[in-house]
Amino acid sequence: MEINLPKIQDADLNGKVVLVRVDHNVVKKGEIHDPYRIDATIGTLYHINAKGGKIILMTHVGRPKNKKTGEIEIHDDTSVKPIVDYLNNKLHINMKIPEFVPHGKDGYLGLETSINHMIRELRSGDLDGIYLPNTRWFAGEEAEGEISDRFGLQLAGLADVFVNDAFGSWQPHTSTVKVNNYLPSYAGYLMQKEIANLERIYQAENPFVAVVAGSKMDTKIDSLYALLRIADKLVLGGVIYNAYLCAKYGISIKGVDDTNLKLAEEFVKYAEDYSDKILELEYIIESDTLDGKEEGKYRMHHIKDLKSGQSLNYVLDVAPESFHKDDVCQVFKSAKTIFINAVMGFTPHFNDGTIALDELTDSNLDAVKLYGGGDTMQELKRLLPGLYIVALDNPKYYIFTGGGAVLKAIQEGTYTGLEPVKALVRNRENQVKL
Repeated sequence: MEINLPKIQDADLNGKVVLVRVDHNVVKKGEIHDPYRIDATIGTLYHINAKGGKIILMTHVGRPKNKKTGEIEIHDDTSVKPIVDYLNNKLHINMKIPEFVPHGKDGYLGLETSINHMIRELRSGDLDGIYLPNTRWFAGEEAEGEISDRFGLQLAGLADVFVNDAFGSWQPHTSTVKVNNYLPSYAGYLMQKEIANLERIYQAENPFVAVVAGSKMDTKIDSLYALLRIADKLVLGGVIYNAYLCAKYGISIKGVDDTNLKLAEEFVKYAEDYSDKILELEYIIESDTLDGKEEGKYRMHHIKDLKSGQSLNYVLDVAPESFHKDDVCQVFKSAKTIFINAVMGFTPHFNDGTIALDELTDSNLDAVKLYGGGDTMQELKRLLPGLYIVALDNPKYYIFTGGGAVLKAIQEGTYTGLEPVKALVRNRENQVKL
């Protein structure tokens, strides 16, 4: 597929300082649990270095901004330092993080002139790379208007060229959509690769099976509508499935709030025109507690045995028996394309449904198997490490680095519906006009 974007391979990088937005959001409580998203960008970094470019990296890490108070907490838990240590050790380079002075609850107000000395070292070759602090430590990253514009201009002032290789960072924040206003901008190799694999969803070979789970209906509802229209079969899991069951069968499940239920009721009504598309998983696991899988405190139900008005405690998994049923096996084994953005159970204790799903998917040797990022990727690695390793190099598999970005792109119906991608397209059009 020809990607209609300005590409890094077309850029003149020789002697240029290149600001690269990556999605290295892999640090949790100060530690890296899976470097997959870092490793996926190394091809872009190598290309820049090979073409004579000097690299400045930036990413967001976690959510250091308190949504209620607006306070930005600068803490080791959301620092990029573990990422820099990983890159320095893996690539045998000398990359440094500039230090800035925080301004109370507002975090960093902007870049400081102290970074200029580090950039001189970068240009002279005394330093191999710069990694900016967590972009969300800056007040301007998630701001709007003048504050955002000022931070975007400051970031652009560091470099000669901008490269966006952060497919997973689809939110229209300053570091993903504003730098393009001031610098020649290009898509990195990972961005191009992710978009090329999106086409395997947009133009999926049928039968196409989509599996989506999550803890909130509202964050995925629009992509569920889109998948209901384009997929041959849609499978639900997690709280999304719980809300669906409540809406369809008139039961109540602990943890399904009014917002999720209302959205599910609207979805069930809409799905009446696609009734043959939703593949219901018939066996579910109810638990009396969220504290773990405690003997005597969990049980299996068949959804057809549930009565209207019945109340269940927490439903924390889909039983593996659901994936052993002939009709479910037939759907998965006859599929030509399988997209999974799902962890079926409540981690880390309720794992059987996810394992059964992944093993059944892997048993189809012919299908293209596309996995969303985030928790889907983490749980595949944790529960089935052998399959995870195979999937990394198997052309029949592709693991996206950003599950939310994939769902957003599915919802939009085109990769150009993602705001950072739109910004790249606008930049190219402006460059043509000049």
